[in-house]
Amino acid sequence: MHQITDRLFVGNIYDSAQPPAQISALLLVAEEYQLEAPSWLIAGRIPFKDFGEADPNVLADAVGWVERHIADHRVMVCCRAGMGRSVSVAMAYLCCVEGMAYADVLKLVLAQRPGALPLPKLESGIEQVRLLRQSV
Repeated sequence: MHQITDRLFVGNIYDSAQPPAQISALLLVAEEYQLEAPSWLIAGRIPFKDFGEADPNVLADAVGWVERHIADHRVMVCCRAGMGRSVSVAMAYLCCVEGMAYADVLKLVLAQRPGALPLPKLESGIEQVRLLRQSV
């Protein structure tokens, strides 16, 4: 598990199976896994394909899920390795909700999660999510 901000974390599939006590909300974004969360944990699943471009509508759903829970919980976003899909959702949240610039978010995430590999064309996907959020 890697801490991105004081309330936002990314993790791998093993972290999702046994989340640390400091985590009270978990979003699984790996298409190939199901989530069997402990009863005390707020859990969600919004599946993304590994190594594929993020569908802007699915990315918007994931950003919204994090946004709804992060004020009252420490949120961990998990995928298989905790390097691609989870990082991409965290980055999209920081850009779309916290208003950070993509370049700044990328620097932050690479510093906090060495080996992070955002999904292809993530920056343009985030721009599409911003437009979707403005139209609501």
